[in-house]
Amino acid sequence: MFVVELIQHFVGLLFPNLCEVCGSSLHSRERVLCVSCIYHLPRTHYWEEAGNPVEQLFWGKLYIEHACALFFFEKGSRYRKMLHKLKYNGKKEIGFELGRRLGMELKEALLYQSIDVIVPVPLHPKKQRKRGYNQSEQIARGIANVTGWAVDANGMIRRTFTTSQTNKTRLDRWKNVAEVFSVNHAETLAGKHILLVDDVITTGSTIEACACHLLDIDGCKVSVAALACIK
Repeated sequence: MFVVELIQHFVGLLFPNLCEVCGSSLHSRERVLCVSCIYHLPRTHYWEEAGNPVEQLFWGKLYIEHACALFFFEKGSRYRKMLHKLKYNGKKEIGFELGRRLGMELKEALLYQSIDVIVPVPLHPKKQRKRGYNQSEQIARGIANVTGWAVDANGMIRRTFTTSQTNKTRLDRWKNVAEVFSVNHAETLAGKHILLVDDVITTGSTIEACACHLLDIDGCKVSVAALACIK
């Protein structure tokens, strides 16, 4: 044990494990975020609130059982920069660990007790090969790690390569994703309460485009969870 600890200490000196938000050194039991940054995470608590602002994004468009995000993010926020690392800098462990944090909340939330399976919003294969992973799947697997809910990473597919949603209007976002998704195997999702998972919810266009296909499945219900939303 002494030798193992010595090796770990030496590796830590060469490759320090740093908080992805503030950059401080992490202790041996900390993962991705330090205790202070976890404490100051601007949580929404929307998983406790029916009719919250994330749910309202879908009112009059399609029926979503419940919807929430773990925390708020704003322009210039250190937490927003952390999400950029998740999507573009290969930091997939951010998705898994924050997914675990979200899972801890959902596991105790009365609104989410009937979830059967988690379906992450898919990436186009070309984009996933370039990135090396689907960040939404990493979040989903973090949630599953805590809740025990099954993950169906192939429940939906993205048929068309689309451009980034950043800086698009709501109408442009909808046009960008309206016809690009499809259900992969509807028979295995029939009658299930699905938790549709994404990294960030802004206008809700991507979620809406996915959920409308899932809701066409016989007996299917859809709830939504994401890491972040705009305040």
